[in-house]
Amino acid sequence: MARNMNNTFVVLFIALATLLHGSSAQTRHVVGDSIGWTIPSGGAATYTTWASNKTFTLGDTLVFNFANGQHDVAKVTKSEFDACNGGNAIFTITTNPAIVSLNETGDQYYICAFTGHCSAGQKLTIKVTQKTSSLAPNTSPSASPSPKTSPSASPSPKISPVAAPSPQHRSDISPSAAVPESAPAPAPFNGPVTYTVGDTIGWTIPTGGASAYVSWASAKNFKVGDILVFNYQINTHNVEEVTKEKYDSCSSVSPIAAYNSAPPVRVTLNKSGPHYFICGYTGHCSAGQKLAINVTGTTTTTATSPSSAATPSGSTTPSSPSPSGEGGVSSPPQNSGAASVGSLGLFAILLSVAAVAFY
Repeated sequence: MARNMNNTFVVLFIALATLLHGSSAQTRHVVGDSIGWTIPSGGAATYTTWASNKTFTLGDTLVFNFANGQHDVAKVTKSEFDACNGGNAIFTITTNPAIVSLNETGDQYYICAFTGHCSAGQKLTIKVTQKTSSLAPNTSPSASPSPKTSPSASPSPKISPVAAPSPQHRSDISPSAAVPESAPAPAPFNGPVTYTVGDTIGWTIPTGGASAYVSWASAKNFKVGDILVFNYQINTHNVEEVTKEKYDSCSSVSPIAAYNSAPPVRVTLNKSGPHYFICGYTGHCSAGQKLAINVTGTTTTTATSPSSAATPSGSTTPSSPSPSGEGGVSSPPQNSGAASVGSLGLFAILLSVAAVAFY
C-alpha cells in the first residue's frame, strides 16, 4: 500500500511540475504605475527610475494609460528617441489604453509624439531579455523515468500529465486589457500612423516659408486612415482644408472644412488623393503656413477612436476634442506582476486525486 502511494505521488509531482512549467504567466507592466503615461513632474528621470526596477522578458506587455487626445505612444529608433522625433515612428498608438506586446529582445524606445512632450520627459527606454525556464534541464518531465511497480503489488491509479485541465487565463483581467500569450504584437506597418505636422515646429508661420512644410511632407507616405495632428497656439492660428485652387490663391472662402477650436486638431485622412490645408488667418497662408499632401492606398486597420480624431465632413466646422486634463486618465489596470495561470486550481485537483488514491 505504501509503495503504491509513493508511486502515485511521484506521478502527481511530475504532472504538477509539467503544468506549472507550461503555464508560466507573462508580466503586465503598467508604465509609470499610478502616474500613468504623461509629462512627468520629475522629467525624463521619472520613467528611467521606473524601468530600472523592472525585468522585461519576451511575451510581457506594456500598458500605457493616458487621456485620449492629449497623448499617444510612438515606438521609435534610438536616434529618433534621442532627437524626440515621432514623425518616423515604427508605429503609433493613439487610443487609451495602449497595450504593447514585447515580442523581440534588445533595447526598445517609446515616446509621446505630441510637440514638446518627449523633450519634457515623456519618453521610456527598456531592455527586453529572453525568458528563463523555471525548471532545471535535467528535471524535464520527458526525461524523468516512469515509476516501476512491483508485479505483486496492486496497480496504482494511472494519472497522465497530459490529462490534467488546461490552464485558464485570469478572469479578473478585462478583455480590453488582456493580451493572451498567443496574441501578435501590434502590426507596426499596417495600422494607421499619426503624423505631427511640422514635427517640433508645429503648425505656424515657418521661418523658411512654404518650403518648410513641402520638405516635411516629402519624407512621408500618407495612407487612408492615417492622422494629421496640428499643434499651434490657441487663437493665433486655425486649420482649413481647401481645394487646390484656393490653396494656390490662399483663399479661405467656403473651405471644405474648418477647425477653429482648441488645439491639437486631429484630422483623419479618410479618402485617397491630394489634400490641401492652410491657416485661414489673414496673411498666414501667403507667408508659408500651407500644407499639400497626397494620400494613397488604404491601411489594414483604420478604426480610430472618435474622441481622438476629428474627421472633416462637408463645410461644417468640427470640434476638436476638448482636453480633459491629466486627471481624466482612467484608473490604471493592475500593477506589474506575473499572474500564476490557474496554479491553485490545478494543485487542488491533483490533491483530490491523491486523496482518492490514498483511500
